[in-house]
Amino acid sequence: MSLIIKFYGNMNVIGKLLRKYRIEKNLSYEKMSAKLELIGISIHKQCLYDIENNRRTVKDYELFGIAYVLDIDVNDLFKDIKNKILL
Repeated sequence: MSLIIKFYGNMNVIGKLLRKYRIEKNLSYEKMSAKLELIGISIHKQCLYDIENNRRTVKDYELFGIAYVLDIDVNDLFKDIKNKILL
């Protein structure tokens, strides 16, 4: 039995926007994984794929690193959830 509680059936809420920003920055999974590794955050390229496809949760420090590498504000990754909650 999984102890992970899903939010609206999702493992995370940043997947779609992560993909959008990653593609806008012209970063492959491999390049993004390498950039994260350079700042001390180890997320394998398969894990990035899993996050984008809602198959993996995201740790707080991973979230910070993802936003840092993408050169965006962490809050930019929460636009989708903000729209759901504030409706």
